[in-house]
Amino acid sequence: MIIGVTGGIASGKSTVARAFAALGVPWVDADDVAREVVEPGEPALAEIAERYSRKEGSRVLQEDGRLDRRALREIVFADPAERKWLESVTHPRIRQRLVAHLERLQAEGAPYVLLVSPLLFESGQSEMADRCLVIDVPESLQIARTAARDDVDENQARAIVAAQMPRAERLARADDVIDNGGDEARLKAQVAELDRKYRELARER
Repeated sequence: MIIGVTGGIASGKSTVARAFAALGVPWVDADDVAREVVEPGEPALAEIAERYSRKEGSRVLQEDGRLDRRALREIVFADPAERKWLESVTHPRIRQRLVAHLERLQAEGAPYVLLVSPLLFESGQSEMADRCLVIDVPESLQIARTAARDDVDENQARAIVAAQMPRAERLARADDVIDNGGDEARLKAQVAELDRKYRELARER
């Protein structure tokens, strides 16, 4: 059984995944896979470099040939058409690798596995999941965490949050919800409760 885990930026998806991992549940992080597909030598990076060497100079590549993520993020958040183009290049490749990673974990005999993805719904990756778990926090907390974690100003943090799926829509599409606005003990208790539920569902399947 595959549990899709999502939430807005800085909602604590990785923290939740590590709490499940402590209970013996493996996980695949779509962000990690997204980084893999734009490593030097990957076809996606070549396409990105070619496009922006014409449009933006060579600013999307660092001196060592790796992707300058901050520069690319500024471009795509400022222009929805560029964001759509980037997704058309990366999303199919990400999905292909996610399937391979998930199949490997399932073959190892785990009762269920997590697919952790910030774009679970937007990218269509939710179709790969049997249930969708949303990690929810107030937007004000998202903005504060994003500004602190990513070293961006509050306006850019607000723009990043605003560019994502609205909180209400994510919650409406959730099968399960974890409230990550509290302390660590409360979070772990919610994870333990869901772990029991998912193991029971997996046995029934």
